[in-house]
Amino acid sequence: MSFAYASILQMKKMLTGLDKWLEKSIDHAKSKSFEPTLLLNCRLIADMYPLLRQIQSCCDTAKFAAARLSGQEAPKHPDTEQTMDDIRARIRTCVDYLETFKEADFNEADKRLVSLSYLPDKVLLGSDYLVELALPNFYFHVTTAYDILRHNGVDVGKMDFIGSLTMRDK
Repeated sequence: MSFAYASILQMKKMLTGLDKWLEKSIDHAKSKSFEPTLLLNCRLIADMYPLLRQIQSCCDTAKFAAARLSGQEAPKHPDTEQTMDDIRARIRTCVDYLETFKEADFNEADKRLVSLSYLPDKVLLGSDYLVELALPNFYFHVTTAYDILRHNGVDVGKMDFIGSLTMRDK
């Protein structure tokens, strides 16, 4: 399996886990008698993005990585989410998009030239883009989202973060 394709599969898995964490956060909010949407504005520290923007960034990083590494155009999302239902729909839309990719879509992804709008005169090789930017950025935002939920008392643990494992018999 190509590294690019495996990375997209892992991002999809993490986004699916993130959706489950949000489900737990809704249950937590209900048990504590507060509106779950309040969590979307929580931050770890004042100069960091709130939970809502962390999740949008996870979705954007995953969809852009898949699109850029396969030579496609990523779908646009206007960042208009305001509720848990809205942001969970955004996650599911992103996961559905990632599910459209096949391993063959990433043939030569490591050699593909990736342009970034904020660096108009530069390009990255696909392999450098994935390893140096896309994966670290994705994990930064998904970990921060996890930490915000955990910091606010949501009962998520290490196995919620790791998710299911593909176990095989010996």
